[in-house]
Amino acid sequence: MSTSGIKSGIELDELGKFFTITARFFDAGQAAPQMFSAAIDAAWHALVADPAAHEAFALQHAGRKLFHAESTGSGFISWVSAYEQAYGPLPEIWFTNADGTLNSEALARYRDTGEVWAEWDCGPVEGGDGDDLIPAASYL
Repeated sequence: MSTSGIKSGIELDELGKFFTITARFFDAGQAAPQMFSAAIDAAWHALVADPAAHEAFALQHAGRKLFHAESTGSGFISWVSAYEQAYGPLPEIWFTNADGTLNSEALARYRDTGEVWAEWDCGPVEGGDGDDLIPAASYL
């Protein structure tokens, strides 16, 4: 699987976990989880550049094809508790910008409250053909 443009494996590891949570949400008839991390989304964009690798990755982690789609919003990130039940607390990479800058304020707020409030502009969808817009995610 080609992963050119990805700085380290943690972004892909976390994207795989996100895809697994996404599949659980879709199976339960829930809305798609919000992709609020610019660092992980940047890894997703690198993966999308290789459609065969992206499809294989989605099948491995979600058991289905998933596509990247524009979806803007802000507010409470509803899937964090499902992630924590499966994997433990969110690692720092979820609070890191695409350029590698850690948003220590957002991370501290999460560690203090157990909640994430953020803005997002993309998320996963089943079906469709996806897009290739790079978001500029920020944290509330």
